[in-house]
Amino acid sequence: MSGALFPLPAEPREVAAGAVHMPGWLNLEEQSWIVHQFRQWAAGPVPPRAAVMPGGHRMSVRTVCLGWHWQPYRYTREATDVNGMRVLEFPDWMVRLGRRAVAEAGSVASDPGVYGAGDPSSDFSPDAALVNYYDDAATMGMHQDKDEKSNAPVVSLSIGDSCIFRFGNTATRTKPYTDLTLASGDLFVFGGPSRFAYHGIPKVLPGTAPAGCGLDHGRINITMRVTGWL
Repeated sequence: MSGALFPLPAEPREVAAGAVHMPGWLNLEEQSWIVHQFRQWAAGPVPPRAAVMPGGHRMSVRTVCLGWHWQPYRYTREATDVNGMRVLEFPDWMVRLGRRAVAEAGSVASDPGVYGAGDPSSDFSPDAALVNYYDDAATMGMHQDKDEKSNAPVVSLSIGDSCIFRFGNTATRTKPYTDLTLASGDLFVFGGPSRFAYHGIPKVLPGTAPAGCGLDHGRINITMRVTGWL
C-alpha cells in the first residue's frame, strides 16, 4: 500500500522547552471509549456550558468540568455559574492516563527533569479536567492557563476533527509562536519553562475526524491540571 495514501503519524517532538507533541498517542479504540465517557459527563449534573468572561464575552467552546469546576480566574466545587450543582469527581483512570502522558512526554523532552525532580509520572496527580467541545466555528483566543496554584504540567488530549494549535511564548499573546496541527489521538504536554506559555485554537478543520474515533464531527479536547486548590 502507498505510504502517501496511508501516512504514518509524525514523530514526537519538543516544540519548545517542556512542550511536547506526541501524534497518534491514543488509538481509535481508546478515543471512542473516551468519547463515550464524554457523553456520560455531558448528561451529568452540570451540563456543558459556554463560559462568560468578566467583560461579557461568551466563549464559543462548550465545557464540562471534572473534579473542579473552572470559572474565569477561579475553581469551585459547585458550578455556581450554571446550576449550583457539584461537578463529577475526577476519575482514577484519568489520573493514571495523565501520569503515563507526563512520563512519555518527559522521555521526549531535551531536559529529563523538565517536569520536576524524581519520577514525574508518580508526582503528577491531576485533580481537574476541562473537557471542551469545539464545533466547526469554535475558536479559542490566546491565553495562559494560570488559574491553578500549581505549576505542574498541563496534559492535553485531542479527539475528533483536527485543529490549528498556536503555541506561543510566556511574555505576550503575539509572536513568536508556532502553529501546528493537532489531530485525533494527539497528546500535547506543556510544563517547565513552557508551563505558562500563551496558546490558542484559531481554527478547527471540519471533516477531518477519522472513522472510528467516536465523533462524526467536532472536536473534544481534554486538559488535565493540578489545581493546587483545597
